[in-house]
Amino acid sequence: MQQLFNNIKGDRLIWAIAALLAIFSFLPVYSAASNLAYVGGNSNTFAFFVKHFMHLFLGFTIMYGVHKIPYRYFRGLSMVMIPIVLVLLVVTIMQGTTIEGANASRWIRIPFVNMSFQTSTLASVVLMVYVARYMSKIKDQKVSFKESILPLWLPVFLVLILILPSNFSTTALIFLMVIVLVFLGGYPIRYLAVIIGSGILALVLFILVAKAFPDAMPNRVDTWMSRIENFSDGGDTEADYQIEKAKIAIASGELTGVGPGKSTQKNFLPQSSSDFIFAIIIEEYGLIGGLFLMVMYMWLLFRIVIVAQKSDTLFGKLLVLGVGFPIVFQAMINMAVAVELFPVTGQTLPLISSGGTSIWMTCLAIGIILSVSAKREEIKGREETENTEDNPLEILSETI
Repeated sequence: MQQLFNNIKGDRLIWAIAALLAIFSFLPVYSAASNLAYVGGNSNTFAFFVKHFMHLFLGFTIMYGVHKIPYRYFRGLSMVMIPIVLVLLVVTIMQGTTIEGANASRWIRIPFVNMSFQTSTLASVVLMVYVARYMSKIKDQKVSFKESILPLWLPVFLVLILILPSNFSTTALIFLMVIVLVFLGGYPIRYLAVIIGSGILALVLFILVAKAFPDAMPNRVDTWMSRIENFSDGGDTEADYQIEKAKIAIASGELTGVGPGKSTQKNFLPQSSSDFIFAIIIEEYGLIGGLFLMVMYMWLLFRIVIVAQKSDTLFGKLLVLGVGFPIVFQAMINMAVAVELFPVTGQTLPLISSGGTSIWMTCLAIGIILSVSAKREEIKGREETENTEDNPLEILSETI
């Protein structure tokens, strides 16, 4: 065990935050498992606890393995992974899975292990690494909008187009994070205005076509519209039902909560262990539990910015921000949905909600951040060693 800790590199506070969130997640997930067991017709709630443990164990194994890889290799890996991700997204959307006529093709089944995998989450991480690579590549060049269309924006829009029919919230999140990253990378604002306008125009066109030809391709446009209308005007829909139960759970929690495992709304919230787990946490642990989570994510954001600021290359800086910002932003969206500041989006709470793909890709992103941090520690350690060797007084003091 000591040997394992000695091999852990990178920002120790990020390791600690990830570990604290993961450990804390067992309590609400196990509590909500009673509802999952009831709905699934299985009385064994401990099986869900074990499943969540295995997801986290594999996630932290990914994090450990990735953080040992020098981050410069991710530059080339992103080029290799973009075509693979596009193929996986095409395979996913061609499955034609529908729920009540709406496109629900988000997962593919992994052969041999019989596990589902949400391809859009992998696409998000790979795309952010790819964009960071491109922006660092052109840092000393005069940026031409025409020259950036094929190498930068074509892969971005291909990924977004393939995700959009089944998952608007993830598409919007990825697009927003890409815009933030290229802005931080120095991409001209006048070009960004064109891209944002093109994105909005493409979305409107997609919605118009989907509404005009509803049988042409299964999509979730009606679901998006109903959620937005329900958020603004209220209504009697499943999303409204979930929000109402979430608000009841939050109101019941008050300051200190009703206690671990004593939530009642977990029996009524369909997504009590994933999308609305924040409401269950506040019900059981009160405002204190909710503030604890918010502090953890804000602390993680602070450490991400610190690691990016200390990176010795532009690619390292953009890489950390590109894969780190979506984690915190997704957490804020999940919390905002639970308190009805946002329409229902289906975004999970990173490292807290149950679900393998979300946990694995969050750990992958954190592993990349730790890889950048580990490289900085290596350079700092080398500089300190060289300074000690070059300073006769230091050598004399050590000898004495």
